[in-house]
Amino acid sequence: MMRPSWDDYFLEIVDLISQRSTCLRRKVGALIVKDKRILTTGYNGSPTGCRHCEEVGCLRQELNVPSGQRHELCRASHAEQNAIVQAAMHGISIQNSTLYVTCQPCVICTKLAINAGIKRIVFKGDYPDQLSLELLEEAGVDLKKIQ
Repeated sequence: MMRPSWDDYFLEIVDLISQRSTCLRRKVGALIVKDKRILTTGYNGSPTGCRHCEEVGCLRQELNVPSGQRHELCRASHAEQNAIVQAAMHGISIQNSTLYVTCQPCVICTKLAINAGIKRIVFKGDYPDQLSLELLEEAGVDLKKIQ
């Protein structure tokens, strides 16, 4: 029996996490891991206690806003943001951890990951945000795309 690599294993879990997403445009899951142990998870969706996009619609979609632009119009938090917030809420250090995510992080999530001390990001899908790639390189975050 062939066992999946650790990266493949955690990316499979990220796909499952993304199924909890309530976003109408993109289902994203995130997972923060340290020493091969899962610390937190997150998926994109509205803040706790707020109605979901599935219920009220998507302003960005109604305005035909391209992917990767005008994040402030979205009522949802990104999966990476939610995973980082979960760590903060529960007092879990994510310094020197790995972030697994279904697609390349946007620049906002990138800045949060860098400042949280995440040292490695493994992702599958593309996202139209060149600045995030430049910041990750400048900060020395190891970035790995897996098909």
